[in-house]
Amino acid sequence: MSEEQSIRVAVPCRACLSGEDLDWLGDGRSVSLALDLRTTVEVVPGGPSGAEQPVEADWSAQVWTFLGERLPGAAGPAPAVRVSSEAPSASGLSSSTALIVALFRAYAEAAGAPDGVPVPDASIVQWAYEFEFARFNGGGMDHLAVAEGGALLIDGRERGLPVVRERLEFPEDWRVVVVDSGTRKNTADHIRTVRAQLAAGDPALAAYRAEADRASGAAWAALRRRDHQALGEAMTRAHGAMRDFQGMSTPVLEELRTLALRAAGLPLKLSGAGGGGSLVGVCPAADTPGVVARLADALRGPFPGARVIPTRAAPGSRSARAGTRVGVSAG
Repeated sequence: MSEEQSIRVAVPCRACLSGEDLDWLGDGRSVSLALDLRTTVEVVPGGPSGAEQPVEADWSAQVWTFLGERLPGAAGPAPAVRVSSEAPSASGLSSSTALIVALFRAYAEAAGAPDGVPVPDASIVQWAYEFEFARFNGGGMDHLAVAEGGALLIDGRERGLPVVRERLEFPEDWRVVVVDSGTRKNTADHIRTVRAQLAAGDPALAAYRAEADRASGAAWAALRRRDHQALGEAMTRAHGAMRDFQGMSTPVLEELRTLALRAAGLPLKLSGAGGGGSLVGVCPAADTPGVVARLADALRGPFPGARVIPTRAAPGSRSARAGTRVGVSAG
């Protein structure tokens, strides 16, 4: 890597429209959507290490060490990085996975392949999944979602990356409205709890899996028909399964959902592990400014820490090169 160049990689986050946990529980379908709220990692040769968003648990050094066991060029100390993210952290939008995938892409580009051929996208996704699984024992929906982009219908597996059954481009004339509750979720605790339920054969988990799978089927059918109202109904069904069978919602999140429906007519669904985080809804692009304005106005008094973030679906990062080299001034 030239001393006068940096490598910059931007990776989208994702919303789960239905089927949380089914990607690693197996025998169930999930529906994910990549969102154009991107996490950017820039590798700067010889530059000071800094981040607008902290690199959690020193993941930059850990990813570099992981790559060092697979790429001869990943030797010595980890290169300095700058990190920024447009997605709220600990919000159920998989900003952590986006960061990990971005680090793997940028560092693989920095290390260089022994034969000069870029590291395949499939290897980046597999390595990022293995890296995160070793720390959180979760699934691989997020890694596929941010790499493939668009909407994915995913078949779960108990171990290993799940299978992408089908992919659809999200309609251009639809938008996603994210309501960040300002309360943090805890993925690690959630996964430990659900794995204990699985080991114990908890009937509540079995009921959740069945209902969430049905909601995923309905959500995918709505996407195929380009019916945003039916999609909202399916997402509402998916949220109900999360709340009623698994206790993944909170009073704050339920109040936000009620407020959004009353103020803007927008059905919202919790995305991610629950206990906090973000809610997501889908509406026509032409309606989005009014929906966002009404929501923001309604939140201002009772929920000053909440944010309304309009965004659109993202194409993912698989189709792009591993990194973009950007000229920087020497010195």
